[in-house]
Formats: sequence, structure tokens, C-alpha cells
Amino acid sequence: MKTTESTANDPARRAAALRERIQDANYRYHVLDDAPMPDADYDRLMRELETLESEHPELATEDSPTRRVGAAPSREFAEVRHALPMLSLANAFSDEEVEEFVRRIEARLDLADPLFSVEPKFDGLAISLRYENGRFVQGATRGDGETGEDVTANLRTVKSIPLRLRGTGWPSVLEVRGEVYMPRQAFEAYNAHAREHGGKVLANPRNGAAGSLRQLDPSVTASRPLAFFAYAPGAVEHGSLPTTHSAMMERFREWGFPVSHLVEQARGAAGCLDYFRRIGEQRDSLPFDIDGVVYKLDDLAAQRELGFVGRTPRWAIAHKFPAQEQSTRVLAIDINIGRTGAATPIARLEPVQVAGVVVTNATLHNADQIERLDVRVGDTVIVRRAGDVIPEVVRVMPDLRPADAQAWRMPLHCPICGSDLVREEGQVVWRCSGELICPAQRKEAIIHFASRRAMDIDGLGSRLIEDLCDLGFVTSVADLYKLTLEDFVEMKRRADERDGTVPETVKAGKIATRWAENLIEAIDNSKRATLERFLFALGIEHVGESTAKTLSTWFGRLELIRHLPWPLLKFVPDIGGEVARSIDRFFEQDGNQTAIDALLARGVQLSDEHDVSPKLRPALAPASVLASLEIPRMTDKRATQLESTFEDPAELLKVPEHHLVSAGLPAETAAAFMLWREVEANAQLFARTISCWRRLRAAVETSAESIESLPLDGQTVVLTGSLSSMTRDEAGARLEALGAKVAGSVSKKTSFVVAGEAAGSKLDKAQALGVAIWDEEALLKFLAGQPS
Repeated sequence: MKTTESTANDPARRAAALRERIQDANYRYHVLDDAPMPDADYDRLMRELETLESEHPELATEDSPTRRVGAAPSREFAEVRHALPMLSLANAFSDEEVEEFVRRIEARLDLADPLFSVEPKFDGLAISLRYENGRFVQGATRGDGETGEDVTANLRTVKSIPLRLRGTGWPSVLEVRGEVYMPRQAFEAYNAHAREHGGKVLANPRNGAAGSLRQLDPSVTASRPLAFFAYAPGAVEHGSLPTTHSAMMERFREWGFPVSHLVEQARGAAGCLDYFRRIGEQRDSLPFDIDGVVYKLDDLAAQRELGFVGRTPRWAIAHKFPAQEQSTRVLAIDINIGRTGAATPIARLEPVQVAGVVVTNATLHNADQIERLDVRVGDTVIVRRAGDVIPEVVRVMPDLRPADAQAWRMPLHCPICGSDLVREEGQVVWRCSGELICPAQRKEAIIHFASRRAMDIDGLGSRLIEDLCDLGFVTSVADLYKLTLEDFVEMKRRADERDGTVPETVKAGKIATRWAENLIEAIDNSKRATLERFLFALGIEHVGESTAKTLSTWFGRLELIRHLPWPLLKFVPDIGGEVARSIDRFFEQDGNQTAIDALLARGVQLSDEHDVSPKLRPALAPASVLASLEIPRMTDKRATQLESTFEDPAELLKVPEHHLVSAGLPAETAAAFMLWREVEANAQLFARTISCWRRLRAAVETSAESIESLPLDGQTVVLTGSLSSMTRDEAGARLEALGAKVAGSVSKKTSFVVAGEAAGSKLDKAQALGVAIWDEEALLKFLAGQPS
């Protein structure tokens, strides 16, 4: 609802419009669990209506929202009439309003600096718990303050609510008021799981608590991580309570109710405001959401003497923090590329102050979240900022959407490097595939490239790499191999000046260079690498050390691996479709290929390249290639039928459908193949796969190795202890080159164990299982007898 000149100049019409808007918001929030606007917007509307009714008393109506606490309860729950109304508090938004609140109390009671019980204002769902003879018998929501909803079954699932009171001395009937809330960590975990699995995310912890507690099925509530704090008594029968509110809180603790450790006492306005500031400083680090603090006159007799004004007590007030949710407009949706290549949509916003900070950007998490929220450029949205959490868009206000707003789609290319943005099947995150060239991923790529299990550049840690990147000395992994001693010294000088940490020795003209010399030596040593280390160092998604070793063992040469399409990569063990596609995508990016060329041009040498493994030969039948393409309905049986008719698989790119049927394919399989082939990308993949298959098959046929030349083919070996003549990694590589599989643990399937010095539990287990054991001398003798 927008203010028009007619309503602005007509208080009666404006008041009616405000009442309608607020009542609708109350209904949607309290009954439908649907927050239609930020708290700040709601508060502004309510305060405007209160001011209008104060200035024009004749406009006040009995059903005005200013006379009510909430909205009518849902018809889906039984109604509960509160024995004592659950009233709302007046709000203060400034220190001056708090000081005026205290002055009114002092004047009415004729005392100075009254004592208050002060506590956080929890951001959850207010409830009332009824106990009879110490047992929990009924729980209800606030509702409209007079009548709430019976949610007893759901409240029984909240573990922090006692079902039976502890201790003694409780009244025969006791009502306890408090707040059900969802802890922040649990809220974030719930939303992370929902985003990952395509579920509905919660707008904020308060909605999470309200929605969870108002489930018709209590088992759903039981699955939600809810908690409870008690903060006030309700009706009491046949028993007495302490004379102060703070003592009442202590009594609640004794009876088994959780009471916040942040509940304190404060003297006068100064004490209250000091508490407000201290809690405000802690707000971001608290495990639960609060939206202010509450000041309650501690003396219960004085509370009764002060009484109420309308529906709010004169003896208590809520001092609100700056709103954590605000409405604003989406100006654009951009893509941010993270250090690991993850592509995150970011909403660029009209500046708006949220929780005391001006917000101009907010995360939209991922493309699926944008689709669920239906966020469009031009939309008015609700933005939330809680603590140190990155501001996020939590809701769209569709009533305010421009007529020409268009649905958003994820772009196909990285906005930074131009590489393809890709999303694997079943995943929600899109990633930039330009791992080696994307500036956004540069630091992470170089850190991984230089790590011990990759190129092993000793001494080149993450801090040095960040300085090299930030100060412009490297822009890619290949730049590491052109660094000079002078570059490192200059980089260190500039970094020290930037950080204000120039050593006194440097100021005196003494510059240490030994560290830089060691780095130059380590970089030079890393040029001599194994193929598997190099492949692992490239940082290809899903390619760990094991997969890199598999690629190296089976294909043998980088020049072959970097051009293989994903269907052929699946021919080797432990590489499925997802991993194969990831490898293929990486090498399809021109930038990544250029970076590899630059590494080789700057002296990186792969010392262990070899011929293709002869064990690939059985997998390279034409039928296997057809089946590997994952063509719809193309089973192994159908692929074999085609192989028997078409000697050259390339013919299948041109043959008409009836020839396929003549070859024995069912009509529906032939039709499925034709539809698949009509897609240009599929046709290109088919042609590329057949071309590379021919090359691969020729490489296998001309391989100097044969299956017979692999004496350890099919055998599993375990290495334990230390060897004096070589490292365990080197020994494992030698054994794998002879066909062995090197395992990490001993079992009945182990062929033999190589035991060096200080061999431990693996040797004991091998002896217990009767597995053959070689010492280092036996290993060296065996290796010496093999052809080099």
C-alpha cells in the first residue's frame, strides 16, 4: 500500500488504510507463518497509526491493531483462552524514549532510580505453558493476546521445556510465559541442507521457530532444533511467588526452566541504557537472535500499582535494536567467482540501512535459490543481515514488481575469465572451469600447485603466494618459473612497507637473501615432476592423488590425457562419468591448455611418462566406445549389434534410420539415436570420441609393453616402515609400473608386504594372516631383475 495525497490529507482514510494493511500483515504472519514485510516496515506503520489515533481519538476503533496483540488463531488448532491475557510491550527506539519511560515511573511511584529486571528480547514465538501439580498439561501460542492456539503436542517435543517441574514449592496451577526459538547454528544448518537438496529455506530463525511449532504433525516439530527461554509468570493458583521479577526468574531456574544467563538487574535509566549497549555489543556473537532488550520494573507490587495503559503495561518497555530486515530494490544480479571457482549470484541493491550498516549487496546463494524466490531485477525485496552473516535476500514482495521484470538465468560464461560456467548433475553450485587462468581462483590454484603432495615447492606457503599475487609478481602458475632472486627481495620489501613491518636490519641496509635463494632452488627442483604429481597439481575438480595416479598409470602421457574426451576416460578403473566430465571440461578450456603449454615451455619436465598400458586393449572394441557415449537406449547389447554391421563407427554419423533398424536395433532405439545425433554438441562429441579412440587404439598397439611384461599384474602390495635406498612413494611407483596395486592396509587379498625399518602393525597383521613378507633386500633384488 502506497501513501497517496488523498489518504495523506484525510486522517480517517489514512487510519483505515493503515488498519487494513497491519491487520493483513498480522494475519499472514501469525496465521499463515508468512512474514509479508520487514519488522522495521511493520513498526513504522504501527507507530503512524498510533500517532493518528492519539491526535484524532475519534478515529480509534475497538478492532484497531493498536488494541490487539496479534491476529486470530489458526482454525487448524483448538483455541485456548488465556487465564491472564498475554499482552504486548510498548517499544522504544531511542535513549530519550527510555529515559522518558523511567521518568514516568519515578513520578508515579515517587522514587529515584528504580530497580529493573533487564533481559534480551528474544526473536521467536511467544508461548504460554500451563502446569498442574507440577506436570505440563497445556501449551498455547499468544494468538490475539486473549485467545491462542493449542500446540501442546508440539511443545512436548521441545526438549528444553520441562514436562515435570523439579524441586518443590510450586503452585498447584502455574502458567509460565516464554519464547520458543531456533538457535542460529541450527537455522543455518537447516537452510544449508534445504538449499543442497532443493527444499524450502527459512527466511529467518523466527520464521523457523513459528513454522516448526505450528506444524499439524508433531513429528515434524520434533525433527526441528527448537529451544525455549522462560521470562514471565502467567496465572497462578494455590501458591505464592517471590515479590520481585528477578527472584521469580531464579525460582524458574530451580523448577527446571531455562532462563537466559543474560538476565540481570539494572538501576535507573543509566543502568538500563548501559545494559542495552553491552547486549548490543554481544548481539552478533549470541547463539540466538534478539531484536532488542526488555526493561521490567523488578518490584511486582509496584508493577501492580502502575497497572496498564490500554493493552500495554506501564512498568515494562522493549528497547529495539536497529532492524535486521529492511526492504529495498534490486538494481542488478551479478555473479561473484570465489577462490575455489564457485559462482555465487549477488544482488546489487539500492542502499539501505540494515542492523546499523548500509547494505548495497546481498547474496542470493545459488541459481536454485533465485528460482525458488523468483528474484528479478527491479523487484522490491526483503534483505536480512544478522550479526556477521553476509546480508541475504530472503523474500520478494511480488505486489511491487515492475510489469517488465524478466526472470533471471545463470550466464554461461565466467564474468572474469570467460571460461564456461558448469554445474554437475545433482549439484546446486555452478563453477568456473578456468581453474588455472581465472584471476578469482589464482591464489587458490597456485597454493594447491605448490603444495607438498603436488609440485612440492618447499617454503612457498600461502602467505608468500598471496603477496606474490597481490603485488603483481605472478598472474598464473607458470609465472612461478620466471621468478628471480631480485623479484623475491623486491616483493618482500614492498610487502613489509605495506604492512609497516620493515625490519631494523633492512633499515640499516642489510638485506637477507638466503630465504629467497632457497625458494629459487625449490622452484627449480620442482621442474622435475612425475606425471601423476603434475596432474594432481593442476587442481582439476574431482582429481585427487588417486585419480591422478590412475590417469598416469593407464594413459602414460600428458599429451594424450589432455585431449581425451570423457567417454574414453571412463575406460580406466575408478573414473566414472562425473569425474571424466570434470577432466574433459578442464582441458576443453583454452586458457587451461595455454597455462599447461606455458609450464612446459618454462622447463617443467615429466620424468616418468610411458606408453599406454596394454591392459586398455580389451576395452577398446568399437562396441565399448558406442556404449561409453551414454546414448539413450544404447546398451552393450545394442552397441555390439551395430559393431557387427558397421566396421567403422564413424559411419554412424551419417547412416539413415532404416539402416540402423536393418542392423538389428529396435525402432525405438534407432529413433532415440537419431534424436541424440541431431543435437550438434552430441554429433561433435561423437566425432571427437571416434577420432581419439583411433589414436588411443594405435597407441596401445604400438606400446612397447605387453600384459606379459607386467609381472605384478593383478597383485596387491602394501609398504610399511622406512626404506634406506628410496622413499616409500618411489618404491610404490616402481611396483605400480610393473602392474601392482599399492594398498594402504593389509588383508587376505594382499599378495605381499614390503617391510622396511620400524615396520609396525601392518607387519604384525601380515604375519598373522600368513601374507608373504619382503625385506628391502628382496625388493631391490626383484626390481634389479626387471627390464628398465
